[in-house]
Amino acid sequence: MKKKRIVGALLACAMLCTSLTACGGGSSTAAAGSKGELNLFIWTEYVPDSVIQGFEKETGIKVNASTFSTNEDMLAKVKSESEGAFDIVQPSDYMVEQMISQGMLQKLDSSKLTNLKNIGEAYQKRAYDPQGAYSVPYLGGVAAIAVNTSKIKDTITGYADLFNPKYKQSIVALDDYRAVLGMSARSIGLSMNEKDDAKIAQMKAQALKLKDNVKLYDSDSPKSALISGDCNLGFCWSAEIALAMKENPAIKIVFPKEGAYVFLDNWCITKGAKNVSNAHAFINYMLKAETAKAVSEEYPYLQPNAAAVDLLGDDYKNNKAQNIPTDVIKKGEYVSNLDTETLTKYDAIWTELKK
Repeated sequence: MKKKRIVGALLACAMLCTSLTACGGGSSTAAAGSKGELNLFIWTEYVPDSVIQGFEKETGIKVNASTFSTNEDMLAKVKSESEGAFDIVQPSDYMVEQMISQGMLQKLDSSKLTNLKNIGEAYQKRAYDPQGAYSVPYLGGVAAIAVNTSKIKDTITGYADLFNPKYKQSIVALDDYRAVLGMSARSIGLSMNEKDDAKIAQMKAQALKLKDNVKLYDSDSPKSALISGDCNLGFCWSAEIALAMKENPAIKIVFPKEGAYVFLDNWCITKGAKNVSNAHAFINYMLKAETAKAVSEEYPYLQPNAAAVDLLGDDYKNNKAQNIPTDVIKKGEYVSNLDTETLTKYDAIWTELKK
């Protein structure tokens, strides 16, 4: 995700501070830290500072937040630290499954998550965690195509168009090997999760065609290259494209005809977490309709919190870059948790693509 956390300008901060009361932050004067602490490991530019501050003010719990840029970076860091160094992590769908299989997460206490009812029915049963025992959905979306229509006059309809040699040094792409290789696979009619060697070879041949077309790999803020005009095409998270569209109306979003890479990021509590009660309190706070609304107002990803969607109104509901159409989600594909041998092959392709 994908996926973001940013310190806003003074005006933006002032506006966001106004929303703290709506998030519950204005109802308490508890000093942050008086009720212990909480250690988060979250995606960059993904959880508004105002929301974290609102939680601290309401609960008196001090939040320490560290950030990561890829699921694999997060996994490696959690493994390298002592058990329980982070109370909450924020893995994507396939990474939840991987961390469960490796015994790195603990089951949630649903009795402490009274706001879980706010999650829409479509997101309550998830293949990577069928019973919702280990994870709670946060935000989602797709990896779509951004087109600066003032510069690119061709009609772009799918991932396959990004491999055209005429777009040399024109693309900002996600710095994410599962996303880029998955997109390459989808562009030639394959799955993002191929295990067969012959199909992996086809995926590799297609992916390497991107070498000259990609000017920049950036998962943290790919919108920056689009807004500046440094790149006129993007393979980006849908919310990044939504934010770029606000800055430059010539930038349009294209949902690939082949079917998009779909993702859903989650809240999880690590095995051995030292602040389990505080972790449940934070997740429950993030599940509040008002809190989720504040999140979506700053980071316009797909919002699985149905109660928050009701509060966001028509501007959100009618913006396809934010509220991804149902048919796009249904046609898309999630990344799966693949075996180590297959992932090693994928990693080798990625290394060759980027060298």
